[in-house]
Amino acid sequence: MGLLPPETLLVFCTTAVLLALTPVPDNSFVLLQSLSFGPRAGWLVTLGLCTGVLVHTTAVALGVAAVFQASATAFHALKIIGAGYLLYLAWQAWRAASAAATLHADGEAPAAPPASWLYRRGMFMSISNPKVAVFFLAFLPQFAVPERGHLTAQIFLLGGLFMVSALVVFSSIAWGLA
Repeated sequence: MGLLPPETLLVFCTTAVLLALTPVPDNSFVLLQSLSFGPRAGWLVTLGLCTGVLVHTTAVALGVAAVFQASATAFHALKIIGAGYLLYLAWQAWRAASAAATLHADGEAPAAPPASWLYRRGMFMSISNPKVAVFFLAFLPQFAVPERGHLTAQIFLLGGLFMVSALVVFSSIAWGLA
C-alpha cells in the first residue's frame, strides 16, 4: 500500500501547478531576473525558491510552523522581516529596470549577479515570506491521510511534489524567454 492514492496525488499535483502558475511575487521575480540577466539567472532564483519550499515543508512536517500559528509575536516578526525584504526587492527591481532596458551593443543581457547571490536571494525570498509558511501549514495537511500511514512522510512527499511542480513552472518561465 502506497502512502497516498494516485487520485490524491493527481489532484495535489494539478493544484500545485495551478498555484505555481498564479501570478505571485515568486514567478514575477523569476521573470524579472530572466528578462534582466538571462534565463540562467531566473533558473538560479528558481532553485533558491524551491529550496525555500523544502524549508517550509520541513517546518510543517516537523510541526515547527505551528509555533508561528500559536505565537502572534513570532508570526508578526516574520511578517515584518518578509515585508522589509519585499520592499528591498521592489527597490532593486525598480533600479534594475533601467539596466534591463540597456543592453550591451552585442545584444547580450547585462552581467548577472553571482550565481550564489541569485540562489540565496530566491531562497531568502521564499523562507521569509510568511504567506508561504501559512499556506503550507494550511495546504499540505489537507492532502495527508492519517489512515495511509506516517503523516510526516506524507507531508514530505507532498512538499516534494509541490517543489517539483514549482521547479517545472518557474524553470519554464526562466527558460521560456531564451
